[in-house]
Amino acid sequence: MKKTLSNWLVLVGLAFFISACAKAPEVVSLSGSTMGTTYNIKVVPNDKLPQSQLLQAEIDLALERVNDQMSTYRPNSELSRFNQLPLEQGVQVSDDTITVIREGMRLYDLTGGALDITLGPLVNIWGFGPDKRPTHSPTEAEIAEAKSRTGIHNISIEGNRLYKHNAHLYVDLSSIAKGYGVDVIAALLDKYQPQGYLVEIGGELRIKGTKADGSAWRIAVEKPQAEGRAVSQVIEPGNMGMATSGDYRNYFEEDGKRFSHLIDPRTAFPIQHTLASVTVLHPSCMTADGLATAMMVLGTEASLDLAKQHGLAIMLIEKQGEEFVVHYSDAFLPFVKSTQE
Repeated sequence: MKKTLSNWLVLVGLAFFISACAKAPEVVSLSGSTMGTTYNIKVVPNDKLPQSQLLQAEIDLALERVNDQMSTYRPNSELSRFNQLPLEQGVQVSDDTITVIREGMRLYDLTGGALDITLGPLVNIWGFGPDKRPTHSPTEAEIAEAKSRTGIHNISIEGNRLYKHNAHLYVDLSSIAKGYGVDVIAALLDKYQPQGYLVEIGGELRIKGTKADGSAWRIAVEKPQAEGRAVSQVIEPGNMGMATSGDYRNYFEEDGKRFSHLIDPRTAFPIQHTLASVTVLHPSCMTADGLATAMMVLGTEASLDLAKQHGLAIMLIEKQGEEFVVHYSDAFLPFVKSTQE
């Protein structure tokens, strides 16, 4: 199903929450910083929920644990210790890290290699890693050398021990770890059986139940324009995770050519197609996070085919000339509650 948008850029990072004009019933609202971004949480309180300060401390501790397990910026994290291993060695890691790496491996197979958690050396050589800003495209020799240091087949798991089979292998879980963090906080809140909650970390979401007045949580996808803000689609995700990925902010230009920060692991080059953004709904925000990234690599037709094959709920925004066209998978349609132009 398609719908043409006549305005300019409508993209994933521009989701915002809808609020009613009337005063809403009380909710517990918490916010903070994690994973190089921010989190925002809304919970409908009940008599089981701890006081706000205690709940926030519990949330911060849980997110710190995820960072200590999977951050590539912390030299002593589980993932960093794995990346620093010499050839043919393994390291003991937590169940959580194993869970996320297994999902990365599963999504690699599901998407035909469009999501690759070993992509780090290629991201770095194109100048989108943590140490460099993009200034020019790498040479063919540099690309080939970086690609030789990737490959999901160079990872193996035995129990809780993670092994690498390439001394230069570098695993980066940023494509799914943020979504996993959302799932961790959702599981934490589930212990207290609230009527409903909304968890957001860096734009990735997990929603459950209803607001205090019994109405559904709603999320709006924004249609940017020169003045003010307008809503393109209103979504009621129900009990779902939601992740978005886009190709509109992080790039560089060289000789009039635009190079996206999204690298196709299969070609070792930045993507070149017209897909501008992907929104994925899935019970697991970790899975939605990984699929959103993979589908930005796959492009419109391949993503729609994958969604049809596996019953995935996705919304794609594709640039066609001066217009933007929205594509929905059949599984996404029940979540769309209104469209405004």
